Amino acid sequence: MCTRLFGKSKTYVIQTKVVNVPSSGQNGAVRKPPVSRPMSFLPPAAEPAKIEEEAPKPEPQSQPEPAEARSLPEPEPSKTPSPAVPEINVNGESADVDALSTDTVETASNGDVGEKDSSINLEPPEEIKIAEGIERRPGVIPLPTNYDESAVDDIEKYPKAPEDEKLIREAIERSDFLNKILKGNLLKEVVGAMYSREIKQKQVIIKEGEKGSHMYVSAQGRYEVSVKGKGVVNTFEDIRVFGEMAILYNDKRNATIKAVKPGRVWVLDRTVYQKLMIRFNIKEQDEMLEFLEKVPKLNKVSPEALQKVVNLLKVKYFSPGTTIVKQGERGDKFYIIRAGTVTITKEGEGVVGNYGKGQFFGELALLKEEFRQATVTADAPGGVECLTLKRQHFIAHFGELREDGILTVQTSSSPAKVSKIVKEHQDVELKDLNIVTTLGVGGFGRVELVQHKTQNIIFALKYLKKIDMVEQNQQEHVYNERNIQMDCRSQFIVRLYRSYKDSKYIYFLMESCLGGDLWTLLQRQKTRRFDEKDSRFIAACVLEAFAYLHEKGIVYRDLKPENLLIDEQGYIKLTDFGFAKKLGSRGRTFTFAGTPEYVAPEIILSRGHDKAVDYWAYGIFIFELLTGRTPFRTNDASHMRTYNKILTGIDSVDFPSFVSTKARNVIEKLCKAIPAERLGCQRNGVQDIKNHRWFLGFDWVKLNERRLSAPFKPKLKSNTDTRYFEAFKKDTDYPPDETSGWDVNF
Repeated sequence: MCTRLFGKSKTYVIQTKVVNVPSSGQNGAVRKPPVSRPMSFLPPAAEPAKIEEEAPKPEPQSQPEPAEARSLPEPEPSKTPSPAVPEINVNGESADVDALSTDTVETASNGDVGEKDSSINLEPPEEIKIAEGIERRPGVIPLPTNYDESAVDDIEKYPKAPEDEKLIREAIERSDFLNKILKGNLLKEVVGAMYSREIKQKQVIIKEGEKGSHMYVSAQGRYEVSVKGKGVVNTFEDIRVFGEMAILYNDKRNATIKAVKPGRVWVLDRTVYQKLMIRFNIKEQDEMLEFLEKVPKLNKVSPEALQKVVNLLKVKYFSPGTTIVKQGERGDKFYIIRAGTVTITKEGEGVVGNYGKGQFFGELALLKEEFRQATVTADAPGGVECLTLKRQHFIAHFGELREDGILTVQTSSSPAKVSKIVKEHQDVELKDLNIVTTLGVGGFGRVELVQHKTQNIIFALKYLKKIDMVEQNQQEHVYNERNIQMDCRSQFIVRLYRSYKDSKYIYFLMESCLGGDLWTLLQRQKTRRFDEKDSRFIAACVLEAFAYLHEKGIVYRDLKPENLLIDEQGYIKLTDFGFAKKLGSRGRTFTFAGTPEYVAPEIILSRGHDKAVDYWAYGIFIFELLTGRTPFRTNDASHMRTYNKILTGIDSVDFPSFVSTKARNVIEKLCKAIPAERLGCQRNGVQDIKNHRWFLGFDWVKLNERRLSAPFKPKLKSNTDTRYFEAFKKDTDYPPDETSGWDVNF
């Protein structure tokens, strides 16, 4: 939970017991390895009167004599970890930032980067320096949504005059962002949930820097928009939406809006909006399930499989008089009527019937391509809305449908492996550790490199301020992070050994990866990008981590270079599990979580999401490795333009000429707008990605056996060599105690 819980942290790390690398034979200038130094979490005035002296310990080869060090604070007695506290789970425009470089690179004849020596900058830096203006990207902190699926009438509706309903609806429809999200019955429900508020002259409606939780539609009055350092930048008195990003998540306002003249606004609360979205999507999903259960060829299908069929259905509207299917033509599509009626006719017989809501036609197309036996036409006056399913999409996910209606669901290329989890380092207590140096800092805490007093073992110790966890309502997500990561046993995921707590902090004892993070390595490259061979290795490590998580029913939701660490062999490891979530019985979750440039369309649209968001992010990640930036990035601080570009889709993105055809193809297949159509989300799961031609010739067996040479291998002189991290000041913060007891199971 580094970028997110730590805010814009500069560096954060995580890895295990580290081997000593001999100092002889190392090239380049190196920073001397730091020694254990006196340090405490408490400021000088609050330090205990007596500090325990460090006991003698074995010294690694080539390591300087350790200095006297202070012990870490003794935590309160901790209890055996229990299951996580469950997250509620119902089941004026600015120009884009610098354009992509169009520089070309030498490529092989097939368009891929040829096999050659790695282009990655391997020289250890004297000091880590990042170009001015380039910062790590914080994620959007997810907030729990308290939604009771059984409480169908708990959302209050406010009566309005027809002209007020029209005013609100038209304002939302004019919004380039909201008109992609709110349509039809959902828009009607949102309009009904908005309430009126009278605004006095000089009243501040939105204040810059404060976190907002309401969206507004101006109905009367005149308002001015001001920004610190710029003064008044705009005034308006027309009918418009403002503050709309607040209904998605808890973010700081980018400007102040104040009334110049008295007026009136319509208000929508974020909690109400989120409940509406969840209820609407669950109702829609259940309705589709009910329709499918009536189809003879599918009514023997298991609920699990049928739920997956629902995800493949597309909504299509046919205007009155439109011929939907024509007798004698080949057909490969199945239809369920969602609203409206159709007329069925046959040559020589005329009208043979009429179908309405819940009825279906063309179901034989799921078995085989067939010649249509009749003509189906949409009726007047309103036409017909259908749920459609193409045979090719059905087969891609489930294979051929047997005549007996039996359908087999295969969610991954191999079943999840169940094995006994062996816990390590359970005997290590905080008092056994000395702080060596700081690896990362942020708003909620720090990451320290720590060394065992009597053993030659190092760890990364992340500690978070409990008071901040409570104020940011992050208790559930901290539990999720700990429980999920502690149970992971993959060589491509950073290990979390155990946790501690005291009156001020939550602590995570973790594996340390002294090669730094991938984001820093990317920024150090001359072109700020990697070639295809190196990108392929990095992406393969991430894919193995995703395969492991998805087999366990876990969605990660925050892939980006900042959350990937480099171990002593140069292999990539996934860390920071603050957004990770184990999916419930419905197989979807609705919380807005992720880094804006990486979030999938369904997260923005609040439609519920599953592992498909990880594969979308994986496509964005490959694009960034190859080009040095993400495809939808803008310099809009509110991220609204970024979200609009994401909803427009990957097809609107201009790829640089140096990106090969194979790389472009895999990115486009991963970034399909419809989740079920993404590579990795079909019948063969992650194997479809491994089999893609961009990975042609890649040796997955050697990767898993760690016999592939990594493109970047850290040049470390000892197990406390931190040359790949920035230098940070000693911690002088002293948060107040937090004793509410939410962390009783840590």
